[in-house]
Amino acid sequence: MREGRAEDARTEARRLIRDLLGEERPEAALLLRQAEEALGADRVARAVELARGAPLTRRSTELAAVAALLVGTRELGETWWRRERGGKLPAPDEVLQTSTAVDPWTDLTVLEMLAAWIADDVADQAWGGASAVTDLNSWQAEDRVRLPADASPGARIVVSFDAGGRLDAVVVRRPDGSLGSDLDFDSLRYSRPAEAQWSWGVAAGLGPHRLDERPDPYEQPVDGEAAATLHAWALRHGASTAQAGDAWRTRGDVIAAIERIDWMWRSGEWFAWWRGVSALIDGEPEQLAARLAEIADTR
Repeated sequence: MREGRAEDARTEARRLIRDLLGEERPEAALLLRQAEEALGADRVARAVELARGAPLTRRSTELAAVAALLVGTRELGETWWRRERGGKLPAPDEVLQTSTAVDPWTDLTVLEMLAAWIADDVADQAWGGASAVTDLNSWQAEDRVRLPADASPGARIVVSFDAGGRLDAVVVRRPDGSLGSDLDFDSLRYSRPAEAQWSWGVAAGLGPHRLDERPDPYEQPVDGEAAATLHAWALRHGASTAQAGDAWRTRGDVIAAIERIDWMWRSGEWFAWWRGVSALIDGEPEQLAARLAEIADTR
């Protein structure tokens, strides 16, 4: 069943990315060509520079952010990049070039920040500015937002819950005559850039995503002993020989195997394996040693 859910997610992601970008099979080169047409060569060159600088395990995330920026720029126009926000926020162009941190997204990479920013701006254009923010880690529907002074029964309040994510809170009259609100979960929606970011990342997968580099980082060798240990662990815990592939010699071998194995849809012990293969790919020997010790307890 877990494998079925993984394939369902990929099928939906491929449908969305085909609708949004016309891509039957998402690839980095095609994405960047389309992005250059909308964003311009200089911005895309900077985005590629940032993506190359990210760990290989994060490259697909950076490229998914580019997909959001492509769709968002098509929605809002190229002027979005040059527009300052009342002196409080720099223009997106400045953020891209100088890696300026922007609240409330300071925990994200530069490309992720910009993707969140444009996803919210497109959502505001489509549905109006959000009047409240809520956390959907709690699915309590009642009285999650502060009501405006002019609230009346039946009115809908736009609520933000994620970058580009919106739903409505419906104003209701409680039995004691007071006004309250109920979140309408059926109204949950995402702006098109947010949909593009999710769907590109899921449909394209972890990689390899080559960006015309010499030397090719995916051809760099990995620690053979550690790779053999992680490869054998995957086979013992349910990965097929086709999924695990042959012996892992390069970073690209490991990334391709991770993509085939669908570890996120397996049991919780696979999180330790993921941390191990991530450390193997990203060249983090201390993390790798710790994770190998951790999975040794789940033989």
